[in-house]
Amino acid sequence: MIVRPRPHLFELFFIIKGSIVLKIMPLLTFVASLSAVVVSIYTYRPDWLPRFDGGPFALLGITLSIFLAFRNNACYERWWEARKVWGEFMLTARNLARLSQILDMHEGELSAARKQLLEYNIAYAHALLRQLRPGNQLSRIKELLAPALAESFSQSKNPPEVILRAMERILIQALAEGRIQPIQFNLLEELIQKLAFTQAACERIQNTPIPFGYTLLLHRTAYTFCFLMPFCFANTLGWATPFVTALAAYTLFGLDALGNELEEPFAPIANALPINALTEIIDIELREALGESDLPTLPTPKEFVLM
Repeated sequence: MIVRPRPHLFELFFIIKGSIVLKIMPLLTFVASLSAVVVSIYTYRPDWLPRFDGGPFALLGITLSIFLAFRNNACYERWWEARKVWGEFMLTARNLARLSQILDMHEGELSAARKQLLEYNIAYAHALLRQLRPGNQLSRIKELLAPALAESFSQSKNPPEVILRAMERILIQALAEGRIQPIQFNLLEELIQKLAFTQAACERIQNTPIPFGYTLLLHRTAYTFCFLMPFCFANTLGWATPFVTALAAYTLFGLDALGNELEEPFAPIANALPINALTEIIDIELREALGESDLPTLPTPKEFVLM
């Protein structure tokens, strides 16, 4: 996610980090070059191409912009829903850290059950991150799990669920030994269920993209519109056509490219959610709840990007 101060007027034209200009630059170059060729033909060989009226074509552009806006709203809704899910995840982890104090036998004395429960919660956060963004560190997860659990974690098709089952067993054992009452068990159990909801919600967002047919229709229309635009305006705009068509293509292709990025809120790209940083925050806060004092600093943006 891009985190930076609001740029002033002149900076707006030179910002690259977080912009989609580099991704669509080949398309913009092609549209501008095509426009220059069409204007040259109309200027020096006017009998080679028929002249078109750009009025109806402009109406098509307005309609296309509206549909692109609808798609971008749908993509942004996916991005914002994912952020809300991770916000609930952080809240649940904090609530579990506070409520799990009922597992301690004496005030200020950390019980083994509570220590293991919160360590498994940290491991769960990293496991969920690893599932959403494959390739993240596995060593941090395994150092928090018991050897047998780490083995089950490595072999499972759903590793985060293995950790949740282990957290559930800690509560069941505490209830069986009489260290917590049924109502206390139910309160902690509800938080475990909310952790499971986080995984289910993230999987739903990640595995249910915007319908491909809808996206394909908009892509085809946008490309066709931008590639035909020079033929409709070259005879009226003259040599201003390359600049005008490139500017219009920047808007349309830019909205399309930005929608593609927002559609994947967990992807390792600059405009995605900073779930690496959110996981580190959960890790730090739960370690603090365990009584650790030698804690790392909170994540900060690097070159205006927080991952």
